[in-house]
Amino acid sequence: MAAHRKPRQRSLSGHTARTAATIALAGAATATVFDGTGHADPRLSPSEVKSKVDALYREAEIATEKYNGAKEKSENAEKSLGELRDEAARKTEKLNSARQGLGSMAAAQYRSGGIDPAVQLALSSDPDQYLERAALADRADSRQASAVSRVQKQLQELDQLHTEADDTLADLKSRQAELKKHKKTVNGKLDAAKGLLSQLTGDQRADLAGGDQDRASRTAGRDGSPHVPGKAPNARAAAAVSYAYKALGSPYVWGATGPDAFDCSGLTQAAYRSAGIALPRTTYAQITEGERVPRSQLQPGDLVFFYQGISHVGIYVGDGQMIHAPNPSALVRLAPISQMPFAGAARVA
Repeated sequence: MAAHRKPRQRSLSGHTARTAATIALAGAATATVFDGTGHADPRLSPSEVKSKVDALYREAEIATEKYNGAKEKSENAEKSLGELRDEAARKTEKLNSARQGLGSMAAAQYRSGGIDPAVQLALSSDPDQYLERAALADRADSRQASAVSRVQKQLQELDQLHTEADDTLADLKSRQAELKKHKKTVNGKLDAAKGLLSQLTGDQRADLAGGDQDRASRTAGRDGSPHVPGKAPNARAAAAVSYAYKALGSPYVWGATGPDAFDCSGLTQAAYRSAGIALPRTTYAQITEGERVPRSQLQPGDLVFFYQGISHVGIYVGDGQMIHAPNPSALVRLAPISQMPFAGAARVA
């Protein structure tokens, strides 16, 4: 029988070694590309970077508005939970007091209730006095029954409060999970945009961010007398427009509502808060406020909304211009409303 010998391993050298190394590197590069962690894509042109970054900012803004909405609902749920717990504590204290009263009644009844009423009457040296006391006892029994009824009602109310608190707590946990999800989405989009922008030079990034526009906005907002192209129809609208002008040059920070940084709906909310009008937190809630107006009838102070999903908002200031917080790579600025797909407008003042 022939012996089975293990094939002798040949060492790689020269051309063979270089070929094997090339194949191995190519395989590693391919694997890196497919697992999404490599940088095998060719470098993009500035216009391609801008297109991709704009798309990422749009997606981040949609997620930001969802985050803002979930945050508002989470805060409301947390507030409701606190109120329910406070009310439950007050009702528990009241219930304990009522129970103590019932205990005192029961103890008094036990001490005096060991003799049959007919026997007590027969043994009494003063039947008239006994009958008077019996009438008082009847009234006491009536008060006791009323006290028992009140305790039962308080127990039911307290049980209902605990049920509501449990439901609110469950809602709060759901909102917090939603917040976490939207926050992760926003950060992922912004990190991807930051990575693309890092491929550009400083001058290219400034061009994409509209550096000249930002400088003009900062000057307009801080020269002491900002120019408003149109006249606001009333004092509240004028106050909101004035606030927006003072915010020119402020940084965009997602989730921010001022006074030093804003996202788009945070800016409009802060502007109208300064005018004494409470707006909802999100773009898709703000568009339902006040009166809807057509584009042809816009007045300074109107809220102008963009994109099909109503994911962006600015404050109209007249002459086809608005003030808005664009995205993390641009400061609060003046811009034409024709810059983005117009979705509607609302007059809230």
